[in-house]
Amino acid sequence: MTARTTLLSPAGTLTQHVDAQDWQALTDEADEHGSALTGQLLTAEQCREIAGLYDDDQNFRSTIDMARYRFGSGQYRYFTHDLPGPVRELREAFYPHLLRIARGWMAKLGRPAPWPETLEEWIAMCHEAGQDRSAQILLRYGPGDWNALHRDVFGEMVFPLQVVIGLDAPGVDFTGGEFLMTEQRPRAQSRGSSVTLPQGHGLVFTTRDRPVASKRGWSAGPMRHGVSTVRSGRRRTLGLVFHDAA
Repeated sequence: MTARTTLLSPAGTLTQHVDAQDWQALTDEADEHGSALTGQLLTAEQCREIAGLYDDDQNFRSTIDMARYRFGSGQYRYFTHDLPGPVRELREAFYPHLLRIARGWMAKLGRPAPWPETLEEWIAMCHEAGQDRSAQILLRYGPGDWNALHRDVFGEMVFPLQVVIGLDAPGVDFTGGEFLMTEQRPRAQSRGSSVTLPQGHGLVFTTRDRPVASKRGWSAGPMRHGVSTVRSGRRRTLGLVFHDAA
């Protein structure tokens, strides 16, 4: 039996978990900091099942060695468009909640909000613009691995929020490996923050920038994200990106 066929969570269960989050609190947190940590979305067993997909080549279109491209150290794999059920369900469940945050941000910044009501419509727009490669990823880090600060922007069609879900337990399966964010501030030094991502929890964070209030109104605060050095063990995460790659 392949890894893909073992993932038989009842349809709708993960959607219920996403919908049950305190989205007003998450929205407030994202507005304030550019990121927000959810409650538990996946059980430990579900995390192990998703992490176990990594070794099944049929799930993926490509594999990236981060050291080769000077992205850091470690490895990640891009899923094909034929996403395993839980990955597809989580992505679809998050979209309408993130859409409300995204539209609120664009209203503050005076920018257009081109994203339609459904993820399916938006992804079709990405494909029409030439961004037709899946950007959903599984990441795997071992001792000494890390991820350089970056943004996941793959073309002109960009959704301003994404989600990373922890698949291993910090302090048990690995040490180190904090999720890092830096924010470039106007006429000031950049500000950094870190989050320890619990197993089965998700972190909503900005893809590119977030609205920042100033005396002159709202401006875009550029942000980047990465992962600190894993000191021991193995750290695996699921990355949900809401636009496809060119």
